[in-house]
Amino acid sequence: MATEIKVPTLGESVSEATVAKWMKAPGDAVAADEPLVELETDKVTLEVNAPAAGVLSEISAKEGSEVEVGAVLGTIDEGATAAPKKDEPKKEAAPAKEEASKEEPKKAETPKEAPKETAKSAPAAQSSGSYDVKTMSPAVRKLVDENNLDPAKIKPTGKDGRLVKEDVQKAIEAGTAKRSFSAAPAGGAAAAPSGPLPPRPEDEREERVKMTRLRQAIARRLKEAQNTAAMLTTFNEVDMTNVMALRNEYKESFEKKHGVKLGFMSFFVKACIAALQELPAVNAEIYGDEIIYKNYFDVGVAVGTPSGLVVPILRDADQLSFAGVEQGINALGVKARDGKLSLAEMQGGTFTISNGGVYGSLMSTPILNPPQSGILGMHKIQPRPMAIGNSVEIRPMMYLALSYDHRIVDGREAVTFLVKVKDAIEDPRRLLLDL
Repeated sequence: MATEIKVPTLGESVSEATVAKWMKAPGDAVAADEPLVELETDKVTLEVNAPAAGVLSEISAKEGSEVEVGAVLGTIDEGATAAPKKDEPKKEAAPAKEEASKEEPKKAETPKEAPKETAKSAPAAQSSGSYDVKTMSPAVRKLVDENNLDPAKIKPTGKDGRLVKEDVQKAIEAGTAKRSFSAAPAGGAAAAPSGPLPPRPEDEREERVKMTRLRQAIARRLKEAQNTAAMLTTFNEVDMTNVMALRNEYKESFEKKHGVKLGFMSFFVKACIAALQELPAVNAEIYGDEIIYKNYFDVGVAVGTPSGLVVPILRDADQLSFAGVEQGINALGVKARDGKLSLAEMQGGTFTISNGGVYGSLMSTPILNPPQSGILGMHKIQPRPMAIGNSVEIRPMMYLALSYDHRIVDGREAVTFLVKVKDAIEDPRRLLLDL
């Protein structure tokens, strides 16, 4: 019995994915729930497991192809067993395959007339200079809007005269379906005019690599943050002497009892939550003409991976102990580096902390993670001469940066937030006494 392998539900607001890698080839035996194919979405990479045991008889979606939720990836011949591999007969049959391949181009020339018939079957609205955007899939509509195209100027080749991605991509390459600047895009929101890039000359010293979906999503969201929020950054510095002394004193007993190392991140998470509780605007978001104040604290912790920066969420961080924070961050970090994060672990979040200091960054201006209104940037701990009373001492100092959305957070609130974080880190007893 043939069993189809389909694209599972990918999560909220995610409707399509790219086939990244097949782990089996046609003819291979598969076990039930065995990972078969790896899909890459805008947010996460996930594996699709075999729905049944048998033999992978067909791969419908090859590596690099884009698929939507519910699309068929391949077929399993349920209950079948894989045939033994025979190398010798394949070698003998090679010349026959070469001859067959020579005949195929001739057969491939016949369907050239098909687009004419498809064009005739396009809806009547097409010829009148309009197009019903409701008939376009979300992916096609997004591509049309992002490139400021007029769908009425694009020849459809899909079923029932519908536009498909290939139609839009051809129009982008040809540059023949640009929307006039006075017209609104299909989605109803204003879009900046953009055209196809000019041809780039080939250079043997360069290498072209297609951006992954994750990297495209990162680029899109960062640009969205810059275009949408009135983003501003304020700075302060913190003396790490006391928190480093406290950590050195208890790190061995802490690890022995809780099975995880005591790091600086738990102190900063706790310090930020204490500041957020007093300054709720930094933990809020703008939704239309409303401000959504959040009475919970889901802290995102930025983690660098080979595929790009991801921000898993530490849920209800205010209810966790220092050990709970360290354990949660450690578990999420391992999952992120192994590519095992689920969509649920990356969605939401009310505030983000990014530690560029682990890479040696002395100072930076972090970019907001929309729709959040604040992000704290931690940096490298560096010994510097500081005036302490009437003397100069060498102290381990760290620069802190808070980027915030000035539409909702005032400068006074941003500066006060950083001062409260600074005070809590310089005197960690404040965190225990809720001061």
